[in-house]
Amino acid sequence: MKIAYIKRYKFSLICIILIWILCLMPVPEVEIAEDVPFIDKWTHIVMYLGTCMIMWLEYLNAHPEGICWKRLVIGAILSPILMSGLLELLQAYCTGGRRSGDWMDLAANTVGVALAAILGYLFSGQYLKGKRKS
Repeated sequence: MKIAYIKRYKFSLICIILIWILCLMPVPEVEIAEDVPFIDKWTHIVMYLGTCMIMWLEYLNAHPEGICWKRLVIGAILSPILMSGLLELLQAYCTGGRRSGDWMDLAANTVGVALAAILGYLFSGQYLKGKRKS
Protein backbone atom coordinates (compact mmCIF):
# COMPACT_ATOMS: atom_id res chain seq x y z
CA MET A 1 0.00 0.00 0.00
CA LYS A 2 1.41 3.37 -0.97
CA ILE A 3 2.24 5.89 1.75
CA ALA A 4 0.31 8.58 -0.17
CA TYR A 5 -2.79 6.38 -0.06
CA ILE A 6 -2.44 5.94 3.70
CA LYS A 7 -2.05 9.71 4.18
CA ARG A 8 -4.98 10.48 1.90
CA TYR A 9 -7.35 8.00 3.54
CA LYS A 10 -6.03 7.82 7.11
CA PHE A 11 -9.38 8.28 8.86
CA SER A 12 -11.06 5.68 6.63
CA LEU A 13 -8.28 3.21 7.41
CA ILE A 14 -8.57 3.93 11.14
CA CYS A 15 -12.33 3.28 11.00
CA ILE A 16 -11.82 0.05 9.07
CA ILE A 17 -9.24 -1.19 11.59
CA LEU A 18 -11.61 -0.29 14.45
CA ILE A 19 -14.45 -2.20 12.78
CA TRP A 20 -12.25 -5.30 12.46
CA ILE A 21 -11.20 -5.07 16.10
CA LEU A 22 -14.73 -4.48 17.38
CA CYS A 23 -16.22 -7.24 15.26
CA LEU A 24 -13.70 -9.88 16.28
CA MET A 25 -13.34 -9.15 20.01
CA PRO A 26 -15.69 -10.77 22.55
CA VAL A 27 -18.93 -8.86 23.08
CA PRO A 28 -19.23 -7.25 26.52
CA GLU A 29 -22.62 -7.38 28.23
CA VAL A 30 -24.17 -3.90 28.48
CA GLU A 31 -27.33 -2.96 30.36
CA ILE A 32 -28.50 -0.47 27.73
CA ALA A 33 -28.75 -3.36 25.25
CA GLU A 34 -31.90 -4.50 27.03
CA ASP A 35 -33.48 -1.02 27.02
CA VAL A 36 -33.06 -0.09 23.35
CA PRO A 37 -34.78 -2.31 20.78
CA PHE A 38 -32.41 -3.54 18.06
CA ILE A 39 -29.43 -1.71 19.62
CA ASP A 40 -27.07 -4.13 17.89
CA LYS A 41 -28.51 -3.38 14.45
CA TRP A 42 -28.54 0.39 15.10
CA THR A 43 -24.89 0.12 16.12
CA HIS A 44 -24.03 -1.64 12.87
CA ILE A 45 -25.90 0.95 10.79
CA VAL A 46 -24.16 3.86 12.52
CA MET A 47 -20.75 2.17 12.37
CA TYR A 48 -20.92 1.63 8.60
CA LEU A 49 -22.72 4.91 7.87
CA GLY A 50 -19.99 6.82 9.70
CA THR A 51 -17.13 4.89 8.14
CA CYS A 52 -18.50 5.20 4.62
CA MET A 53 -19.24 8.91 5.03
CA ILE A 54 -15.62 9.39 6.04
CA MET A 55 -14.60 7.41 2.94
CA TRP A 56 -16.71 9.68 0.74
CA LEU A 57 -15.37 12.86 2.35
CA GLU A 58 -11.76 11.74 2.11
CA TYR A 59 -12.27 10.71 -1.51
CA LEU A 60 -13.88 14.03 -2.41
CA ASN A 61 -11.18 15.94 -0.56
CA ALA A 62 -8.44 14.01 -2.40
CA HIS A 63 -10.08 14.47 -5.82
CA PRO A 64 -11.39 18.04 -6.14
CA GLU A 65 -11.09 17.77 -9.92
CA GLY A 66 -13.98 15.31 -10.07
CA ILE A 67 -15.28 11.86 -9.23
CA CYS A 68 -14.30 8.55 -10.75
CA TRP A 69 -17.59 6.80 -9.99
CA LYS A 70 -16.19 3.33 -10.65
CA ARG A 71 -13.52 3.77 -7.95
CA LEU A 72 -15.94 5.37 -5.53
CA VAL A 73 -18.55 2.62 -5.98
CA ILE A 74 -15.92 -0.11 -5.53
CA GLY A 75 -14.12 1.59 -2.63
CA ALA A 76 -16.98 3.12 -0.65
CA ILE A 77 -19.92 0.83 -1.46
CA LEU A 78 -18.96 -2.66 -2.63
CA SER A 79 -15.80 -3.09 -0.53
CA PRO A 80 -17.47 -2.27 2.83
CA ILE A 81 -20.36 -4.64 2.05
CA LEU A 82 -17.96 -7.45 1.09
CA MET A 83 -15.87 -6.72 4.20
CA SER A 84 -19.03 -6.97 6.29
CA GLY A 85 -19.89 -10.37 4.81
CA LEU A 86 -16.35 -11.60 5.41
CA LEU A 87 -16.47 -10.42 9.03
CA GLU A 88 -19.75 -12.24 9.61
CA LEU A 89 -18.24 -15.45 8.23
CA LEU A 90 -15.15 -15.01 10.41
CA GLN A 91 -17.36 -14.42 13.45
CA ALA A 92 -19.32 -17.58 12.70
CA TYR A 93 -16.40 -19.89 11.97
CA CYS A 94 -13.18 -18.46 13.41
CA THR A 95 -13.86 -16.99 16.86
CA GLY A 96 -14.22 -20.21 18.79
CA GLY A 97 -17.81 -19.47 19.78
CA ARG A 98 -17.01 -16.02 21.24
CA ARG A 99 -18.91 -14.39 18.37
CA SER A 100 -21.61 -15.61 16.03
CA GLY A 101 -22.16 -14.55 12.46
CA ASP A 102 -25.51 -12.87 11.87
CA TRP A 103 -26.79 -12.16 8.40
CA MET A 104 -29.05 -9.44 9.83
CA ASP A 105 -25.83 -7.65 10.87
CA LEU A 106 -24.75 -7.81 7.22
CA ALA A 107 -28.12 -6.33 6.27
CA ALA A 108 -27.75 -3.54 8.86
CA ASN A 109 -24.22 -2.81 7.63
CA THR A 110 -25.52 -2.65 4.06
CA VAL A 111 -28.19 -0.16 5.15
CA GLY A 112 -25.44 2.00 6.69
CA VAL A 113 -23.39 1.82 3.48
CA ALA A 114 -26.46 2.64 1.36
CA LEU A 115 -27.35 5.65 3.52
CA ALA A 116 -23.77 6.92 3.24
CA ALA A 117 -23.86 6.44 -0.54
CA ILE A 118 -27.11 8.38 -0.82
CA LEU A 119 -25.82 11.21 1.38
CA GLY A 120 -22.43 11.18 -0.34
CA TYR A 121 -24.04 11.37 -3.77
CA LEU A 122 -26.42 14.15 -2.74
CA PHE A 123 -23.69 16.31 -1.22
CA SER A 124 -20.79 15.51 -3.56
CA GLY A 125 -21.69 18.13 -6.16
CA GLN A 126 -21.96 20.92 -3.60
CA TYR A 127 -18.81 19.78 -1.80
CA LEU A 128 -16.72 19.70 -4.98
CA LYS A 129 -18.12 23.03 -6.12
CA GLY A 130 -17.02 24.57 -2.80
CA LYS A 131 -13.56 22.91 -3.02
CA ARG A 132 -12.98 24.31 -6.53
CA LYS A 133 -13.82 27.86 -5.41
CA SER A 134 -11.38 27.82 -2.49
